[in-house]
Amino acid sequence: MIEHSEKIKKILENDGVIAFVTDTVWGLGCLPQSEKAVRKIYEIKKREAQKPLILMSNEIYHLFEYVQPIPKVGQKLIKKYFPGALTLVLEKSEKTPDFVTSNMNTVGIRVPNNKIFKEICEIAPEHVLATTSANLSHQPSAKSYEQAYENMNGLVDLVVKDYSETCEGLESTVCGVFAEDLKIFRQGAINIELD
Repeated sequence: MIEHSEKIKKILENDGVIAFVTDTVWGLGCLPQSEKAVRKIYEIKKREAQKPLILMSNEIYHLFEYVQPIPKVGQKLIKKYFPGALTLVLEKSEKTPDFVTSNMNTVGIRVPNNKIFKEICEIAPEHVLATTSANLSHQPSAKSYEQAYENMNGLVDLVVKDYSETCEGLESTVCGVFAEDLKIFRQGAINIELD
């Protein structure tokens, strides 16, 4: 069980940003409704404004209200690959703020397969985080607690320990679902196969 769970909750509720391990690479996250915290993530990473964040949770059903009804092909991918290293880009709902998606009408969603990340989501209000990788833009993603700490110490409010939960070190595959069409935006850890 994560120590400092009250501290993590307080940081998130007070527009804070945390770094954490996932199943792919280390991530940064904040509450999706906190514009102040989202802006902080862009500043920390020196991230281009037109690059959206994605929404992650410990359970897919927490993410449903942030997107429009998911096409059948998207539902198949969720059944087959969630939790895991797949980010699905879907049409967003009104609940997803424009400042998270760089004013795009789509949003990426993912459910990482990592025990520590799941515990963080249990602590987080509404169990959803707006996230990106824990590194400066155009730098390699952090693949260990030491790298994440080196990248982010002094910039984020907390680098959550990994409690020996390691990440694979390869980014998630990013796949857009539009009606019944799929578009691979980034080939990552998962090779999509639809039976």
